[in-house]
Amino acid sequence: MITDMSASSAPPESHLVTAQPPHVLIVVSSTRPGRNGPAIARWVETELAARTDVRATIADLAEIGLPLLDEPNHPSDRNYVHDHTRRWSRMVASADAFVFALPEYNRSMPGSLMNALDFLYWEWQRKPAGFVSYSGGAFGGVRSVEMTKQVLSTLGMFPLPEMVNVPHIDEHMRDGDFIAPERAAAALSSMTDTLLAYAAATRQLRAA
Repeated sequence: MITDMSASSAPPESHLVTAQPPHVLIVVSSTRPGRNGPAIARWVETELAARTDVRATIADLAEIGLPLLDEPNHPSDRNYVHDHTRRWSRMVASADAFVFALPEYNRSMPGSLMNALDFLYWEWQRKPAGFVSYSGGAFGGVRSVEMTKQVLSTLGMFPLPEMVNVPHIDEHMRDGDFIAPERAAAALSSMTDTLLAYAAATRQLRAA
């Protein structure tokens, strides 16, 4: 068995508080061909890039390509035997906060997101999460968000009460790009303000 000697049983990032702006990882939750998640994530990244108080990058679960959970050890041990898990661990550990681009599948999150969450434990701890949810119907993915919040809370995260919901997503897609309605842009701006406030506070908490 190969042991990842860079990992420890302590929560990540417990050794520093950095003066850099918080790093927000935008997670594309769906891996389905033809999905709208990448367009949503690009829109979020563009909106956040216009700010000076945040750094943002995209993590596309389809590109990351995690298999179904295949680690023999409990994720709280951080004793990973596969390179794909180590890469995912580093990516998540580098983030101060998350925005999940989240569709709704049968009133739930995509299985790809549940699988990605299950791979890790400490890397998620004490970090806030916001949501830009969407669906083809009238609910805009809100039921998926509510289900996902339960899982994130169990992982020790802080899901925000605010969210961005986009119903009838196909009406807002043009040539592979998401054309955000004005209300969505305003909601994202407000949610980001809250997310960054949480990120600043939880940085201190993780460094304690």
